[in-house]
Amino acid sequence: MMRLLYGIVLYMITPFVLLRLLWRSRRNPGYRKRIGERFAHIGPLPKRPRLWVHAVSVGEVIAAAPLIRRLLQAHPDHALLVTTTTPTGSAQVRRLLGDSVEHVYLPYDLPHVVARFLDRTRPRLALLMETELWPNLFAACGQRHIPVMVANARLSERSARGYARLRRLVRETLARVTLVAAQDSDSARRFTALGARPVRVLGNLKYDLDVPSEVITRGRALRAGLGAARPVWIAASTHAGEVEAALAAFADVRARFASAVLILVPRHPERFEDAFVLCERAGYRVARRSRQENGDGHTDVLLGDTLGELLLLYAASDVAFVGGSLVPTGGHNPLEPAALGLPVLTGPYRSNFDAVYEALIEAGAAEVVEDAEALGAAVADLLADAPHRRQAGAAGHAVVLRNRGALARTLEAVGEVLAQAGRRAASGV
Repeated sequence: MMRLLYGIVLYMITPFVLLRLLWRSRRNPGYRKRIGERFAHIGPLPKRPRLWVHAVSVGEVIAAAPLIRRLLQAHPDHALLVTTTTPTGSAQVRRLLGDSVEHVYLPYDLPHVVARFLDRTRPRLALLMETELWPNLFAACGQRHIPVMVANARLSERSARGYARLRRLVRETLARVTLVAAQDSDSARRFTALGARPVRVLGNLKYDLDVPSEVITRGRALRAGLGAARPVWIAASTHAGEVEAALAAFADVRARFASAVLILVPRHPERFEDAFVLCERAGYRVARRSRQENGDGHTDVLLGDTLGELLLLYAASDVAFVGGSLVPTGGHNPLEPAALGLPVLTGPYRSNFDAVYEALIEAGAAEVVEDAEALGAAVADLLADAPHRRQAGAAGHAVVLRNRGALARTLEAVGEVLAQAGRRAASGV
């Protein structure tokens, strides 16, 4: 009954969802393209056994990419379909995985739409990254005996409280899941409390990030072009309000280090132009990566208004502030700068990476700042104390190395789920 009511509500709000897509497309035209895919109107796919991985957007795609590559190696006779929700996630799939995978948008969770999607794709496994729970999709998978695995599963206390308000629907949805592979014990406990069975703690795939040596080399070259002796810090994955905070902090940093450079990276493409305007209004000389500008000894701000270059820009920096954390968004991935040996600064809103930040803060690799003033002071202090900066960066890198292994454990679990599904199919269950 709850799922029926859920479906009715979805049908009622679908026109408004489409209007929201069109509204967002004013700044990012990608939102008005391939709308048919969101209703499972997709082209013909080869008639091959198929594994399906869903990764919402950029962060999930980056985390899933090593797993996807290993799945392609382990199952060369299978096609691998990757779905995303956002245009930026879609672009990241093509950038990281190219034509080695099939790719479409995840369709809306409408009963007839998910039925059409599964009829056309016929996956042997549905593997969804992090916290994607779709009642109609999971029910349709169950009807077709398609095992569902939630990998790198993360559930914050706030999200768990939200799901608890729909306990019956969530419990029914989780009953369709073959395995929840949780990032940490807290997430596992919350999934279990909501009714998930079985739940296993396999670790966080984001610790298994592979930083290519070529990225480090290019980052050092970019840094040298800005001026080898100039201190460089990065404000990464910034949201509305955080660009202004980063620029205010930069003014304070400049009071102590007149030659300092800020690398500014907005989280969403629709914020790129606004960030450029704000930098120019502040009187800074700006180089834009979207124009293939690397900056020089006279550049004040290097604007990372491109996609897929964040690791490169981290590699050109001394200190990293990770955004989505001075505003109530929940924060973004600090493991990328930590893997590169950078000390990490975060705002107070970091619920998306609570366990990761706890490990980094305990190791002395990360520090919490409350506002723009504190951010500027923390950046300047780290730039002034090279031994402490290197020590903090090394501690973060050690945390990353110490927690690797989720990739191998997740691959093993995928193999077990597929084998279990094969045995059931053979026995006619």
